[in-house]
Amino acid sequence: MFTGRKKIVKPDGVSPDEFEELVAQELFNLEVSAADIKVHLKDLHITAAKQIDISGRSKAIIIFVPYRLLQKYHRIQQKLIRELEKKFSGQHIVIIANRRVLKKETKTNKVKRQSRPFSRTVTAVHAAILEDMTYPVDIVKKRTRVRSDTSKLLKIYLDPKDQSTVEGKLDTYTAVYKRLTGKDATFEFPTL
Repeated sequence: MFTGRKKIVKPDGVSPDEFEELVAQELFNLEVSAADIKVHLKDLHITAAKQIDISGRSKAIIIFVPYRLLQKYHRIQQKLIRELEKKFSGQHIVIIANRRVLKKETKTNKVKRQSRPFSRTVTAVHAAILEDMTYPVDIVKKRTRVRSDTSKLLKIYLDPKDQSTVEGKLDTYTAVYKRLTGKDATFEFPTL
């Protein structure tokens, strides 16, 4: 019997939980049944999946994929998300690549290695998560607002041409970004 177990690849010694196996099984079912994305899904797999609450009334699913497979996922992302949202009864799906943050080199943690690349800094990883989360919608501008109590709010303005398709996902983007980075953010469309 064929299973979705081959659609999820975890590090050695770690077994996937029930929810991750459910998502992997749905990906496998799509590979078997959906003719238009069957060829593309053949070589793709995920590394993890999480389900989070969005302001108590609905849930979102975050699917983590290997960084090297992200471009292949982008080719079929709109069709894949549409099919998965049907399978998971309207829950919003977000696909994000696994990225690693390396510590800043200090006196106490000196390791003989090359200097830390910019793509492994916290700033770069958080910016990349933002890009992955909103794909295929373009980010027009970002603003950081510092409130009087010194807390920061990141305002992200998305491209207005995609407003009709993404309007319902703005709360999802806010909740997912807060969960993954710990930063407050609001997603809006610029007023012309």
